[in-house]
Amino acid sequence: PPKGVDPEAALRGLSLQSLQALSTPDATRADSGGGLPPIVLGRDIARNLGLEKGDTLFVVSPSGTLSPVGFVPFMKRFVVAGFFETGMYEYDNGLAFVRLEHAQALSRLKNSATAIEARLDRMFDIAKVSEVLRAQTPFQTLRVRNWMELNKNLFSALKLEKAAMFITLTLIILVAAFSITSSLIMLVMEKVKDIAILRVLGATRAAVRRIFMIQGLLIGTVGTFGGVLLGLGLCLLQIKYQFIRLPGDVYYINALPVVLNPADVLTVAVSTLLICFLATLYPAHQAARLNPVEAIRHG
Repeated sequence: PPKGVDPEAALRGLSLQSLQALSTPDATRADSGGGLPPIVLGRDIARNLGLEKGDTLFVVSPSGTLSPVGFVPFMKRFVVAGFFETGMYEYDNGLAFVRLEHAQALSRLKNSATAIEARLDRMFDIAKVSEVLRAQTPFQTLRVRNWMELNKNLFSALKLEKAAMFITLTLIILVAAFSITSSLIMLVMEKVKDIAILRVLGATRAAVRRIFMIQGLLIGTVGTFGGVLLGLGLCLLQIKYQFIRLPGDVYYINALPVVLNPADVLTVAVSTLLICFLATLYPAHQAARLNPVEAIRHG
């Protein structure tokens, strides 16, 4: 059955402007000579049913009455007043909103309700609030369930995908680090004579080692900051335009979710620079070990 809400309270807690259709004067007069009561449907369920704004549909309640011919469910006719899209396929394909009094009339509940929903300003405090409510409410009277528990499978899948993405990015960075190492090794082989001349002119092994380490770090720094800027740009575009779409019936969400965490960005950048620095140690050490006499003789 559809979810019965108080439109004014729902608009304060939900970012669904289409719920305004439930608070119009015609909606409040429905069932009292003002026509059919309105219903606001999820975009996917409306698409699957082939419904447009202004269409009428019968909603059947799981509750009903027993008659000589069997169980007769309660049903009520509604008019489609609008659609909403949350980005969660599970909600968009199975959720509808009506006014609270119309839901009560459909389920024959009179002035009662089967569930009460609350929204917090700080969503991650929900675990603490749930524990407080469970301690203060008898279990037989009310069962407390929060959004973390209701979407546990989704968050587990996202956590696994995040771990897989971290491993993939680490492997990509390692490949890039090996590229820096091979480039520096080739550079050392090409500059053997130049390194020997520097050593003859008085350059110490530490100075030669430092030259190649700085060069490798410059390559890594340019690549790291270029990648960070490109990644931030793509993330901002995804947040605004959601151009990376996902099949909602598989992933439960319609677009790739992106959350920019400065700590994560800084950690990735610092880790990349550290890997690039480690990649410069071997070629720099090899350059510092060159014997200037042998290098000039064979050069």
